[in-house]
Amino acid sequence: MTTESGTTQVSEQPARAQERDGFDEISILWISEGMSCDGDTVSMTASGQPAIEDVVLGLVPGLPKVNLYNKVLSPSLGGEDFLAPFRAAARGELTPFILVIEGSIPNQNIIEGDGYWTSFGNDLETGEPLTLNWWIDQLAPKAWAVVAAGTCATYGGIHAMAGNPTGSMGLADYLGWDFKSAGALPVVNVPGCPIQPENFMETLTWVLYHAAGSAPPPPLDEMLRPQWLFGKTVHEGCDRGSYYEQASFARDYNSPKCLVKTGCWGPVVNCNVPKRGWMAGIGGCPNVGGICIGCTMPGFPDAFMPFMDEPTGGSLSSVLIKPYGAFIRRMRGITSMALNKEPRWRHNESALTSGYDPHWRP
Repeated sequence: MTTESGTTQVSEQPARAQERDGFDEISILWISEGMSCDGDTVSMTASGQPAIEDVVLGLVPGLPKVNLYNKVLSPSLGGEDFLAPFRAAARGELTPFILVIEGSIPNQNIIEGDGYWTSFGNDLETGEPLTLNWWIDQLAPKAWAVVAAGTCATYGGIHAMAGNPTGSMGLADYLGWDFKSAGALPVVNVPGCPIQPENFMETLTWVLYHAAGSAPPPPLDEMLRPQWLFGKTVHEGCDRGSYYEQASFARDYNSPKCLVKTGCWGPVVNCNVPKRGWMAGIGGCPNVGGICIGCTMPGFPDAFMPFMDEPTGGSLSSVLIKPYGAFIRRMRGITSMALNKEPRWRHNESALTSGYDPHWRP
């Protein structure tokens, strides 16, 4: 239910809605003015299960009505018209809302004198740019949930690598890892450079079901990632994983074998892309011959550079598994030859030799 001030309240009817103690309507305020390329928004539009269009149009059963404010997807002409809901939320006049941040958070405190790293709109009184940091300070404590979209927003990403001049960081670094939203949720991190479309929309949908009162809080790991999406490694869901077990390693990018020797970090990276694919179940880095460079991990990119070099431990693991893999490969080859032969009783002779006995009784 929406009041004249634009505030959405918990529904008082029907009785079923009252029992679940959820919201009938909620806004999503999406700010991509972090150190960002807008790639996460673009990637999110490729989701089909569910599609952002289905969520906004109310086609997903059980979700509250969703009002989405995202500059890439907005029908607004921009300017103050687009900024209106963000300003209302900052004044405490728009609730409840989910704050989505895209892009890493620069450190405004390291700037001496005037200047800023990135801004979103201007102060109506002074005309000065309003920094991303100002918006986060105003909106995050009032948000029912706070979601970080993409590796830049979750852990800092490319902009936070060694030698950067901006002091960039992830949203949880900025707000504090013990931060809790108005809905008692920590920052919900959905990493990926960019986000895997369904990973983000599935997480957002879970948060929306929680807002509706029909689902518990989403389970998160110690790095605040959804457990059901990032609880396994790339290697565990990779079609090339069996080649690793057999010590069959690719030496170039035209091979279907395990890519560890060519720079793949899949055995230690938490990500489900090989299992899930990228769009409509198709694609995903190792599935199409690309190595995993660890873009869903907090240590990305520094811990995984230089890309395309054999990862730390790659040589050791291949040395240890080589004799085992060679033996297993040989034994499987022998078994395969035996299984690729038909039984001898399959013939067109006059005698039945299958072992069938019509007079046999137990």
